[in-house]
Amino acid sequence: MKYVKWIFVVLLLSSLTSFVEKDKPTGGLSVGDIAPDFTIQTMSGEPTAVCDLSDLRGRCVLLSFWASYDAHSRMLNASLSNALRMADPNNEVKMVSVSFDDYRSVFKETVRKDQIVTPTCFVETEGESSAIFRKYLLNRGFTNYLLDENGVIIARNISAFELSSYLN
Repeated sequence: MKYVKWIFVVLLLSSLTSFVEKDKPTGGLSVGDIAPDFTIQTMSGEPTAVCDLSDLRGRCVLLSFWASYDAHSRMLNASLSNALRMADPNNEVKMVSVSFDDYRSVFKETVRKDQIVTPTCFVETEGESSAIFRKYLLNRGFTNYLLDENGVIIARNISAFELSSYLN
């Protein structure tokens, strides 16, 4: 009987712990923050072929961080790309998609399979140790940010449905 009490205490504590863990922030930047600038080399491999986030100031930007090995972030990135293509035919919002994959070949195949059609889709082969990963405080998982014309984050972890609603 005394073991039943201990089992009950352990179960109670573990359920409380899991409840508290759900409310912890997952890291990253918040709405209202200015998105840190970064420079990333394009897939062509030429040293002069780079993209600067600051070059996109003056227009809305959907910034998506993902990886081919993370099924949830991969599905979200593909659905955001499709939603943006359908809801924004005038290309008023520019999507910048950054994958944290170790191998360019895996990244290229994933982009092909997921039919990501954005000229600003990049791979960061340094993964979680990259400067971009650290700048955006992506310590737990992947995320996306919707930036206004001044580079201020106006939405975080936006779904394809929310993006479509925002654009209409």
